[in-house]
Amino acid sequence: MKSPAQIEASVCESSKWYIVPEYRVMLVRDSNGGVKATGSNKQGITSPEAAANIFSAYLDGLDREVFCVALLDTKNRVIGINTVSMGTLDSASVHPREVFKPACIIGAKSILLCHNHPSGDPEPSREDKEITDRLKEAGKVLGIDILDHIVVGDGTHYSFREHGLL
Repeated sequence: MKSPAQIEASVCESSKWYIVPEYRVMLVRDSNGGVKATGSNKQGITSPEAAANIFSAYLDGLDREVFCVALLDTKNRVIGINTVSMGTLDSASVHPREVFKPACIIGAKSILLCHNHPSGDPEPSREDKEITDRLKEAGKVLGIDILDHIVVGDGTHYSFREHGLL
């Protein structure tokens, strides 16, 4: 019968050591100059129209569906906008992990969701409603509020909050 020291020695001899990679997560400001936050002032975003104005400027002229998130501080001021997904003419893949990752990194208190409909009609689809519900649940778990989900169309928008869906 082997002693504990002999067992430990035989385990160490047969073990292969490997190096665990080290990761750093860094927030880097995009050098494109940013988006002019019209409708947002020092008091923060106070209406779906103000949010839609910012998102419309950000998504203007795109020919495919893009899902993005505005990151907000405790006073609902925009501290950043992140493109989560760039899709096709009528869909964009959205996963909660990708939506909330920048909010966690930057320390956002809340977020605004937005995507465009290249067709011009901002009426949300069944899939839009389902992903909003899924993201709402994820936000509850993380303690990050979703204030609204704005769908931008041609010169108009749809607010999930105004229609009682958030």
